[in-house]
Amino acid sequence: MCCHSNPSPRATCGCGCAHEQHPTHRFAHRHYPGDAPGGLGVRRPLRFLAWKLELDPEQVAQLAAVLNSLKTERAQASVDDRRALAMLADAVQTDSFDRDKASEAAKLRTQSAERLQLQVAESLARIHTLLKPEQRARLAYLLRTGTLLM
Repeated sequence: MCCHSNPSPRATCGCGCAHEQHPTHRFAHRHYPGDAPGGLGVRRPLRFLAWKLELDPEQVAQLAAVLNSLKTERAQASVDDRRALAMLADAVQTDSFDRDKASEAAKLRTQSAERLQLQVAESLARIHTLLKPEQRARLAYLLRTGTLLM
């Protein structure tokens, strides 16, 4: 949903930004359901990659499996992050700071980030094997230009 649908002259979308309601501002900052940090940087990664890389139906099916496993690992990383935040909150809630709990939270975050980065590398390796050379070149271009974020 667009944060500009608010009829007030100054709308706030919750991301920390404030937007003036003005006709020329209609193409600026937008939010969509499912936008979250750590994603692939596009709203519909499978559809986007199928179109940009000109994938055949078999490649699309294989890419869907790769993206699904990556999505699962990202969801687990999100769960781990919430768990680590709860542990940090517990560490500061008591009368004396619980360094062990804070260290455990930091370790959980580090391990989660490592697992996620390994999954990203594994996903890229799997994608590499299913692409043709010209498709790999297009994928590299999308990554280099920041059109696709991993």
